Amino acid sequence: MAKKGSRVQVIMECTEHKTSGLPGTSRYITTKNKKNTPERMELKKYNPIMKKCTVHKEIK
Repeated sequence: MAKKGSRVQVIMECTEHKTSGLPGTSRYITTKNKKNTPERMELKKYNPIMKKCTVHKEIK
């Protein structure tokens, strides 16, 4: 039986990579608590294609 809770999986996508014109995408999967953070998350994560840390935003 699955747990019922407020934690959900979200996908984070690099914002700088879209505008750079390089092929591919940098995405991460993480979880968040919907009750504590109802708005979309932003985290600095490593982008292996650009070889630096960039801002990743939550996508639907």
